[in-house]
Amino acid sequence: MYARTNTVRGDPSTIDESIAYIRDEVMPLVQGMDGFIGLSMLADRVSGVSVVTTAWRTEEAVQASDEGVRASREHAAQVSGAVPEVAVYEIAVMHRLHETAEGARTRVIWGSTEPGQMEDMLSSFRMLMMPKMEELPGFAACTMMVDRATSRTALAVTYDSADTMRQANERAAQLRSESPSMIGMRIDEVAEFDLVIAHLRVPETV
Repeated sequence: MYARTNTVRGDPSTIDESIAYIRDEVMPLVQGMDGFIGLSMLADRVSGVSVVTTAWRTEEAVQASDEGVRASREHAAQVSGAVPEVAVYEIAVMHRLHETAEGARTRVIWGSTEPGQMEDMLSSFRMLMMPKMEELPGFAACTMMVDRATSRTALAVTYDSADTMRQANERAAQLRSESPSMIGMRIDEVAEFDLVIAHLRVPETV
């Protein structure tokens, strides 16, 4: 399975308009495309950063859909006042403890691993990191996405609410500090978002 992410660093005042556009226009558009298996949107109303992710059954489906979503991407840029940063990843790990409800929060951790070490990193993540993450207060799900060509990674960890995310902050920060030695993943950037659209129906992989 594969995902295309569109990260927009836009005007905070446009976030609600952007959410409505993705929900009312983009979602119906992509639902009719071959290989589509879900969409989610993360938003930070303070910074204006949002991340829209569409999931696809195959890499070919991602590529085939690109032309069809180009116009909507350009319109989204007009709404937000910023050009989306587009990336394509393989969905390497999807683990869902339970479904999320309104008020869920997601922390995204962008990083990388050493060239040629991706499989070792993923194996260590499954065996060593995920059991510890499941113990965090309010943990709902995690998705590890990777770009094998560049050794880049993007890990999204979703919590039931802002309160449970805060309760987990200290332990989650400790896990992030241990990640280079524990699983071989360097961390480059961390950001927190509201999970404003949650229709990323990716099957469990573990």
